[in-house]
Formats: sequence, C-alpha cells, structure tokens
Amino acid sequence: MSTVHQPDIKDRPARLTVGVVGAGRVGPALAASLQLAGHRPVAVSGVSDASRRRAETMLPDVPLVPPAEVLTRADLVLLTVPDDVLPGLVGGLVETGAVRPGQLLVHTSGRYGAGVLDPATRVGALPLALHPAMTFTGTPVDVQRLAGCSFGVTAPEELRLAAEALVIEMGGEPEWISEQNRPLYHAALALGANHLVTLVAQSMELLRTAGVEAPGRMLGPLLGAALDNALRSGDTALTGPVARGDAGTVAAHITELRKHAPQTVAGYVAMARATADRALAHGLLKPELAEDLLGVLADGAGGTNGGGTNGTHGTEGNDR
Repeated sequence: MSTVHQPDIKDRPARLTVGVVGAGRVGPALAASLQLAGHRPVAVSGVSDASRRRAETMLPDVPLVPPAEVLTRADLVLLTVPDDVLPGLVGGLVETGAVRPGQLLVHTSGRYGAGVLDPATRVGALPLALHPAMTFTGTPVDVQRLAGCSFGVTAPEELRLAAEALVIEMGGEPEWISEQNRPLYHAALALGANHLVTLVAQSMELLRTAGVEAPGRMLGPLLGAALDNALRSGDTALTGPVARGDAGTVAAHITELRKHAPQTVAGYVAMARATADRALAHGLLKPELAEDLLGVLADGAGGTNGGGTNGTHGTEGNDR
C-alpha cells in the first residue's frame, strides 16, 4: 500500500483561494481536498441541475457563479470540463479578459498537457495539468480515494514544484508526464479502466443469463485476484482457455455468445486475439496449439459459428 506524505503546515505554499469551472464529478472533489489542506474554495460554476446539486453537497456555502466570475474571485482555478470542451473554454475566458496575470490555471484532462492553456499563458496565467488517475463518483467518497492516487503532472519546468506540491496536498502521488506523451498516457488509462467496466458489466449480464443470482459476489474474488496477479506479474499471470490453447472451449464460448449475447462476440474475439498474441510472445501458448485457436477466432470474427471440439472448429453458423 502506498504511503502518502502529508506535508507539515510549514512546508505548505501560501493558502490560495480556489475556484471551480465545471462542477462535474472531478472538480468539487479536488476543491474539497484542497480545502482539507487549508486552501479556501470561493466560487464554483455549474450548468446542469446535477452539477449544481453536486457542488452544494461537496462544497457547501460556496457560491455558484458564472465561469468568468469564478476567475475573478480565485487565485487557483480548476478547469474540470470534458476534454473536447477545454480548448474552447480557455480561449473564451482569455477573449473576455477573465484570466489575469499570476493566476494558477489547473486543468484535469488526461489527454492534454499544459499546452492547451497556451492562450492563457500568453496573458500571464500559470498553467498546470494535473490529471488524477482515478474514477470518480461525484460523492464525498472521492475525496478519500485521492489518498495515494497517482496524478499525471505536466507543467513548465519552473512550475513543476508547485504542481507537485498541490498534488501532494491533495493526498496524491505526482507522476511527471511529458507534453508529447499525454495522449498515449491517457489512452493507456482508458484502455485499462474504462474498458474494464464494460467487460465486467458484460460478464455480469452473461452470468445472470446463465442463472447466477449474485454475479457480483461471484466475480468479486475472481476479478480481484486476477487484477492483483496482473499488476504483480504482468503477462505471466495469463490463465484460461486462450492461454492454454483450448480451441474447442473458445469455439464453444463463441457459439454460446452468438446465441445469447451476439453484441459481445466482436469484443470477445478481439480480446482473445490480443491474449493469444501476448501468450505466444511470452511462451505460455504453445505454437502447435495456436493454429487451431487462431482459426476459431478467425471464424468467430467472420460470423461463423465455431462448434468444434478437441482442437477443431466448425464451419457452419449464422452471420450476426
């Protein structure tokens, strides 16, 4: 378990007034965390009813105001809006004269580095990209989850210490990401975290269809162990019919999925192919078993119903 260093009061930078533009799931949690470190949230903006309720819950007594007024009131402004919205927001705030010299502008997009804040930097703002590698619920539990959470940090070299200090004050662990590597960094996180939710949800639906009354209870220990093994051992933790080269079992899987949940077949085949490649590369899948397995997957991708056994695959089936 990671141990997070919480700085003493004497180590902390001067207390800042904090504003939030975009009261989604992330912004209020980060502002609440900064408040625990002694900073003072003073303004938040939100458009939807849900974001306004979230702000009132996470940041009680902090006034809801338009985005430009948030910047007027705050020394440190959290820009916590969707990735595609961020460039336009920054440009609009600069055009209206809302950004002032010496103001810390912090965005939380994983995709972008500090460069997306260049329009604000040119008028004297101090740009920081602080992306928490965490999934958020929009509830107070998020503040607790920030303890030990890694943050992808990108900023000009002269602001590096300030950026890392803010992350540490929120209980996080700063991880420096170069500007050019931000998209790759974000793709890696999305591949692991976002797709995991989809896979687990599909697995739970299939278990219910198979008659399992408590799929979450069944999957919890299995997935927890699989995740732990993967983080500890990487590809050598691979198990299951693909890694073993059980082509008949994989064919049966595809047959059943095509019957009961045809929308899952493409994902199953794609992940099985990726697993086979990694298992082959690491000597877990025997080359002599891989041919039949890859044949089953090719048929599955083409809409054929794989129904063979003992390492063979069938040639009949229905297209989706």
